Amino acid sequence: VAPVAAKMESERIGKNSTLICAPLMADSVYQMLVSMNKAKSSGADLVEVRLDSLKSFNPSQDVETLVKRCPLPTLFTYRPNWEGGLYDGDENSRLDALRLAMELGADYIDVELQVIHEFNNFMMQGKKPAKCKVIVSSHNYQNTPSVEDLGNLVARIQAAGADIVKIATTALDIADVARVFQITVHSQVPIIAMVMGERGLMSRILCPKFGGYLTFGTLESGIVSAPGQPTIEDLVNLYNFRQIGPDTKVFGIIGKPVSHSKSPILYNEAFKKVGFNGVYLHLLVDDVANFLQTYSSTDFAGFSCTIPHKEAALKCCDEVDPIAKSIGAVNCLIRNSSDGKLFACNTDYVGAITAIEDALRGSHHVMGTTGSPLAGKLFVVIGAGGAGKALAYGAKEKGARVVIANRTYDRAKELADTVGGGALSLSDLNSFHPEDGMILANTTSIGMQPRVDETPVSKEALRSYALVFDAVYTPKITRLLREAEESGAKIVTGIEMFIGQAYDQFERFTGLPAPKELFRQTMAKY
Repeated sequence: VAPVAAKMESERIGKNSTLICAPLMADSVYQMLVSMNKAKSSGADLVEVRLDSLKSFNPSQDVETLVKRCPLPTLFTYRPNWEGGLYDGDENSRLDALRLAMELGADYIDVELQVIHEFNNFMMQGKKPAKCKVIVSSHNYQNTPSVEDLGNLVARIQAAGADIVKIATTALDIADVARVFQITVHSQVPIIAMVMGERGLMSRILCPKFGGYLTFGTLESGIVSAPGQPTIEDLVNLYNFRQIGPDTKVFGIIGKPVSHSKSPILYNEAFKKVGFNGVYLHLLVDDVANFLQTYSSTDFAGFSCTIPHKEAALKCCDEVDPIAKSIGAVNCLIRNSSDGKLFACNTDYVGAITAIEDALRGSHHVMGTTGSPLAGKLFVVIGAGGAGKALAYGAKEKGARVVIANRTYDRAKELADTVGGGALSLSDLNSFHPEDGMILANTTSIGMQPRVDETPVSKEALRSYALVFDAVYTPKITRLLREAEESGAKIVTGIEMFIGQAYDQFERFTGLPAPKELFRQTMAKY
């Protein structure tokens, strides 16, 4: 092992030896040096110097400056536009700059597979410095080939004399990543294997689990050298990257869209706190059946499920909780660690109903009384989708009289008939007040960012309600909740439902009691 690598190994703390590399794109050598220091303080192990991003570049002078003044080990890349980079000049000058970087003390250089033979001929004149490792890379911006094709590609890169193999492909579907994991785990040589794009994010975070040599983490969000790169900050602090190893269990939230979800913040923080060896990811899934079939190993131990997959996921499971079955939607999937079978349940209604009961008990101080404060109450649910069904069943189970209001009356009627309740069209809700002290629960996305000025019901109508709940939690206080509070009703935010269902899922995922106080503190920051 080269002295630098040995030093890097000894300084690292964590379960894995996968390195975090900060890709640096900068207009000038000076800016590059500033970024190098930022990379060091943010916790990167090495930097990738993208020479093709420099607006002016004088190889003989600049390469030496960049090598000597970098506080971290260096990887030099001079990416041509035919491989997705910015350089469009003469090939010989480009390869010569990489040769120079090698001679002047770079720890790694990246040479594209397409020109490795020219580069090797180029190097015949000089001896390769023992310290420098050659990464031979291949980038596919169209798709992710079959396992067989990827295996052949890796063999070609190896045969070209690579010290380290690098392949980057593009994810058209999250299932593509599984093929790259398969190649990584069986590779006999050090390998960097990334799947680009949002659907490939998992490849960048889980590479230590499968033995990848390094991953790329950016200094700032949005400033990436390839699509889908996470920040170093997120890798280290959100995903606990240094603690991921071969035995780490993988969890995540399945949805489309999914990047807005706060679940990874909540679960990863909790896993860290209780010392549970798991990681929780955003999983952008197009086809839930295909996803569950592809990631069927017990390492993929559990998933939260959100819009639009709650109904489809139910059909993919081996066993479904009876309440979830009657609701027709699930939000939590658990894989049995012994036989790999999938169990599904619905914790949505538990979170919301418990939060509503707690708020009602708080307002009447009826602690210690048996039975639910919802018993006998008129409970109006807005929306007849997965969350609407869950709340209607939950309220019914507690003894409430349920009424469903929905934009299309037929869907409201269908759900009302199933739970034995009333139905009305959303447009009639403003004039609906058979009694005072009712409960209102919005389960639609009306009022969610960015359309924060929308509300499902007029402020005047809210006077008939003792309590109003909104499942929307971005923003925390929606227009509906603000106006309900002004009208004198108790309010329960979507955060309460989110935290309530998360307690339940955390305990199912880990078999450990949920750190409830930590969940509250974590959510209070957002």
